[in-house]
Amino acid sequence: MFWDGVPPRVQATTRTSCGESQGLGGAVTDYRSRVPFYEFPQSLAAQEAALTTNPLLQRMLRARDAFAGDRYRPAYHYVTPESTLNDPNGLCFWQGRWHLFYQGYPPEDPREHWGHAVSDDLIHWRDLPYAIYPGPERCCFSGSTLVEDDRVIAMYHGTKAGNMVAVSSDPLLLNWSKVSGRAVIPLEAEDGTALPYPVFDPCIWSKDGVYYSLSGGAKPEGMFSNPVRAHHLFRSIDLEHWEYMHPFVEDDRVTSIGDNGHCPYFWPIGDRHMLLFFSSMSGGQYLLGDYDTVRDKFVVAGGGKFNHGATHPSGVHAPSASPDGQGGLIAIFNMNPGKPTEGWDQIMTLPRRLTLQETEVHIEPAGDIESLRTTHVRVGPLALPANEDVVLDEVSGDALELALEIDPQDATQVEVNVLRSPGREEYTRIAFFRERGFRPTRWNDAGGFQPDAANGWVYNMEKTARSVLVIDSSYASTAADVRSRPPEMAQLMLGPNEPLRLRVFIDRSVVEVFANGRQCVAVRVYPERADSVGVSLRSQGADAVVQSMDAWQMRSIWREPLHAS
Repeated sequence: MFWDGVPPRVQATTRTSCGESQGLGGAVTDYRSRVPFYEFPQSLAAQEAALTTNPLLQRMLRARDAFAGDRYRPAYHYVTPESTLNDPNGLCFWQGRWHLFYQGYPPEDPREHWGHAVSDDLIHWRDLPYAIYPGPERCCFSGSTLVEDDRVIAMYHGTKAGNMVAVSSDPLLLNWSKVSGRAVIPLEAEDGTALPYPVFDPCIWSKDGVYYSLSGGAKPEGMFSNPVRAHHLFRSIDLEHWEYMHPFVEDDRVTSIGDNGHCPYFWPIGDRHMLLFFSSMSGGQYLLGDYDTVRDKFVVAGGGKFNHGATHPSGVHAPSASPDGQGGLIAIFNMNPGKPTEGWDQIMTLPRRLTLQETEVHIEPAGDIESLRTTHVRVGPLALPANEDVVLDEVSGDALELALEIDPQDATQVEVNVLRSPGREEYTRIAFFRERGFRPTRWNDAGGFQPDAANGWVYNMEKTARSVLVIDSSYASTAADVRSRPPEMAQLMLGPNEPLRLRVFIDRSVVEVFANGRQCVAVRVYPERADSVGVSLRSQGADAVVQSMDAWQMRSIWREPLHAS
């Protein structure tokens, strides 16, 4: 039963380090983590002092030091200090700091725990001990956070149990307690009957003193019972007792049969709302629309994708998102590997700021990335003769930022090649094709069929061709153990005389490209040759001009390795 009123506070009763679960048939399974667990003080100064000697954190930092010589470990993208990672979770801003959680796999118990890092600027990350441990759930899967005045609420999926809630209120979010010590939305009905909803990755928000949650996943209602995206809405006044309401998303003509809705995040953006999620079939994507707060429905008006190719290998994976306090969202994604790297694999993208400008979603790098810039080189204006590689001898490296403004003129394509060997045996290609993308149409004010003196009756529609931004890793590596992937191809809308503006981030095994504040493509790459550090430009078919290009060497966000035993 659901009742009105201000939600009472339920006290969390179970520490995150322990717990048993009753499985099918009534058998009790002990899912307690084998990772060392520590209680931390409640004041910031005392927490910082405790962290300096914390054995678990010191072990993590030693592990990070041991990986420091790996040529493919990023210098300024976040990667776990020890072992592997999966989805980012619960990105949030609490008491002046950004907190990133993620699915971590501790070496002594490689099940999903919530790993934890903190940052003042979204760029310089500091490792913290694991935040949420399994028990009574088997694994701590994906979820989101909700920041209140006096605490942070994490809601996530606990395998073999259901959707869980944990709370923390200390300065660095080091101590977490689980509400009720069990799943608040269990996997099974008490009477054993089938549930009308999936119990999987949840997100959480509040409205008018009531908590709301989506349970992500899929339902078998597509053609031939193929799965389709499903997000089911629940509400609660106390975080412990949840009432099922109904399917949340309405008028979704964006997602496809076969898509599912993992890792959901539902937040306001501009004057609308956005639902970000991950589809196992189609990758990261979003729905954009309006939140009908009377009916508690999300009415979809459009959408788009964050993936422009497959997630595996070497592609962008799942999102974690949080409001930025200025009407936009900060989103971060994990990226999959494309080559075996012993002891670690996935990394995080740079944080991305999503904003809504009129009806268009814009995407730009977020955080104080400019603070990483060191040695600077400026090039341009620079003519690009047709069909010739222009090698920039003064620009090279595997940890760079490039900022370019290019006028393609009449070129059929222009390209920037990075991580290029002198003989072009290896290179990662970034290419731009003006007005070679999809050609969306829309009715003008007259609408319908209209007469045309030269062509008879024609559709009276406005037509604008999108351009295409490509990142191609086909020749990025000559190594036999690097898994190949087709090029990423993203639609990009530019004005008739608008130049191409690129920000290219090269970080050892990842290349991320932001174009005109409207699009982003990214891929993992693994050059084999030590001399694959060059940059070249090319204009195909006709001349083009680089109006300006700035290049910076980028410093690492990680400390110098410790040499103590």
